[in-house]
Amino acid sequence: MNNSIIKGVGHYVPERIVTNFDLAEIMDTNDAWIQERTGIVERRHIEPGSKITSTDLGIKAAQNALKDAGLTALDIDFILFATLSPDYYFPGNGVLVQKALGCRTIGAMDIRNQCSGFVYALTTADTFIKSGKYKNILVIGAEVHSFGLDFSDEGRGVSVIFGDGAGAVIVSATDDPNRGILASNLHSEGEYAEELAVTFPGTKLGWADEILKENHTIRKEDIYPHMNGNYVFKHAVTRFPESIQEVLKDAELTTENIDLFVPHQANLRISQFVQRQLGLPDEKVFNNIQKYGNTTAASIPIALSEAKAEGKIKEGDVVLMSAFGAGFTWGSVLIKW
Repeated sequence: MNNSIIKGVGHYVPERIVTNFDLAEIMDTNDAWIQERTGIVERRHIEPGSKITSTDLGIKAAQNALKDAGLTALDIDFILFATLSPDYYFPGNGVLVQKALGCRTIGAMDIRNQCSGFVYALTTADTFIKSGKYKNILVIGAEVHSFGLDFSDEGRGVSVIFGDGAGAVIVSATDDPNRGILASNLHSEGEYAEELAVTFPGTKLGWADEILKENHTIRKEDIYPHMNGNYVFKHAVTRFPESIQEVLKDAELTTENIDLFVPHQANLRISQFVQRQLGLPDEKVFNNIQKYGNTTAASIPIALSEAKAEGKIKEGDVVLMSAFGAGFTWGSVLIKW
């Protein structure tokens, strides 16, 4: 049976830097308040009014990942695109990437698992590779949050957190028994779905023609993200360690075997809490939320790309990735690089 390795990584973020001081000019917040609660100093946003989409960012990240892997678009057998901010309600972003890159008429699938989307996509790719169905799978996580955030005092608790960006990896088959994805797990708990959600557009609000006919008033909380921050934090710091211990047990390893932990960049305080629980030193944890904010499905692949570029990941290293987010959904992947 083949193993799944990450053969190439790449990322892309918009050039526009939005600092905490910039946000303080348009809403009642300040740098100290944001850093204390999230660890975020700045994030990247597309230009206001721009037509740049999550697909556009994903394509650039994919091109960088292909270059890093030494492959071309014609080598790709399947595309997985994780995002909560697609270009269209439908079709998905995956097919748009297939067209833009000039891939063959290969399959393309979108994964809508928000902050844990990349972990879900990577696990799906691993399953396809190990089954022998595909040899090279392009996995993208990309988000454009800034177009749909409430930059008012009312929305500051959510809007200061999120940034735009994309990351991509090439997952490839190898017959090397000493490398590859060692174990993974995926979980969900739909009981808490509305604790972190955007409910519009969605069929739950009713038929579109009826909404228009009745001049239905859509509330702000229907359009913009709703997040019960304390609730999310409480569940995240419980589920992260559970998932991590599960994946380590499945791989018959311990925390001492981890060379680098790359958590989803949701909140620096969550990452630090989990780090302390695992007993990992700072040099074994990679965080970049300070620069990019929470880029949801893009956060882990962006971090992987930066960590590799900085020489913090080398062949043979055991790398742990873990995520928790809306749904609630969560999961972990353990790989020997």
